[in-house]
Amino acid sequence: MITAYMMRNKVLEVVQLTTQDVLPANTIWLDAYKPDDEEREWLSSLFLEEVPEEEELDEIEASARFYWDTDGLHILSLFPQRIGGETRGVNMSFTLRNNLLISFREEDIGIVRLLRHYMRHDRVEIEDAMDILLELMDLKVEYLSDLIEDGYTTLEETSEQVLSDEQIYEMLKELMAQEETNSQIRLALHDTRRALRFLRRTVRQQLLSEQKKTIDEVLHDIESLLPHTQFLFDKINFQLEAAMGFTNLQQNKVIKIFSVAAVVFLPPTLIASIYGMNFNIMPELTWQYGYLVSIGMMLASAFGTYFFFRKKGWL
Repeated sequence: MITAYMMRNKVLEVVQLTTQDVLPANTIWLDAYKPDDEEREWLSSLFLEEVPEEEELDEIEASARFYWDTDGLHILSLFPQRIGGETRGVNMSFTLRNNLLISFREEDIGIVRLLRHYMRHDRVEIEDAMDILLELMDLKVEYLSDLIEDGYTTLEETSEQVLSDEQIYEMLKELMAQEETNSQIRLALHDTRRALRFLRRTVRQQLLSEQKKTIDEVLHDIESLLPHTQFLFDKINFQLEAAMGFTNLQQNKVIKIFSVAAVVFLPPTLIASIYGMNFNIMPELTWQYGYLVSIGMMLASAFGTYFFFRKKGWL
């Protein structure tokens, strides 16, 4: 699906294109969402080089994510995507040249939908293609900030479950999910910072004063958010260690009970073993009350050992 965003008399128009259409005049953003072979063939007429392939969206090297060629400025940016309780990063490719932004994505990114909603309701000021790219970056950082706030709320809830036997497994599962989310947040922040620095360094002369200000503000927001992600990592690790320590303590208590029980029943076992031996000469075997005496000795030794442990504070 290809969507064209056109600026006409300072009014933004949105049109769905087919492969039979031509590129409308005054188009400032061309968004390709899961383009098929025919749509890629249509898009190839806009590129001197090759149209970005789906495999290229997963590149991690800086030279493949931020570069300049005959088609213009290329930026491969990571966007957070939350599905249910899982957060993962989705790459989106941008090509910027001659006031035209061409984007490729293989998934429906919520931030793109949010920007489209803002544009339709005139909640953002868009004048050219660079404004669209910067608005996407700004909305991404705002969304990452919201995810960090959700992380604080989640950790406040899990902190109350650390010493709970009934909720320990749910808490550990939530902490592991939060650790993965925080990793995706931190990765997206670093990726956005690299993209904005590359953008400011590469097209500094073409940027308007307001656009430079926006880049500086977003970079400042990123620098202020990064320490929060480190704090969340530390807090997650602390709660994980506390939960594991509590679990080990509970297991040690169970092992302690078994150990004490084994020691308590050791003297009765010794007495029973002695009188269970098959020797011809055992004077106690002829006692009339030998059985009761042996039972009494076993009980007395067991209770004696138990009270000795209680007195020492081992139980």
